[in-house]
Amino acid sequence: MKILVVFDFDHTVVDDNSDIWVIKCLPSQTLPSSVRGSYRKGHWTEYMGRVMTYIGDQGVIPDRVRSVMETIPFTPGMTDLLTFISENKSSVDCIVISDSNTMFIDWILKGAGLRAAVDQVFSNTASINESGYMELQQHHSHDCDKCPVNMCKRKVLEAYLSEKADGGVAYGRIFYVGDGGNDLCPTFCLREHDAVMPRKGFTLEKLLARLNVQEGNSSVGAKVIAWSSGTEILQELKASLQS
Repeated sequence: MKILVVFDFDHTVVDDNSDIWVIKCLPSQTLPSSVRGSYRKGHWTEYMGRVMTYIGDQGVIPDRVRSVMETIPFTPGMTDLLTFISENKSSVDCIVISDSNTMFIDWILKGAGLRAAVDQVFSNTASINESGYMELQQHHSHDCDKCPVNMCKRKVLEAYLSEKADGGVAYGRIFYVGDGGNDLCPTFCLREHDAVMPRKGFTLEKLLARLNVQEGNSSVGAKVIAWSSGTEILQELKASLQS
């Protein structure tokens, strides 16, 4: 049976936030307070739409944005991990579920020659309009009160697994690799023999630890394996493939 590796993107695959990194394409490398102050909690994708409109208004063309995005650093060990996954596609499926956007993720992975590792990207939809501006649309709508309005990662993962099951694919083990608060919800649908892998020192690890100390809480059934580099994830993946 195949293994599925599910990645978050920002502060997981890459060692920064791609939505913040894009500001480096501006001559001043900063946003005016009118844009910065327009963010509403839980509505990040709407805010990023305004950021990209401002970037377009400054005459920054998409090729310039892409060249800047390709300079974002990968988290230590991640390029080796993704290379291994791309070389073992008969045994490992890999998807990205991210609150960034499809264009940033594609640009970054393709720029590093790593796009082949990832079978599907689930993120907010990005496109370039006739004026040369990037436009964003939220990934989907949902009724989960734990997640941002634009994406419930559990809903995305469950829909993906259901679709694969309909096609006759059942995963022997799932690794969920993430760092943030919005990575907690999908861990609730993992099984006992799956693994949730929170990045050490980040929000997801703290949330999982808090759940663990709540007496009688069994909402996360998967094994928790914290990591600080892609090398540790690669070791776990190799061990699972050999077992």
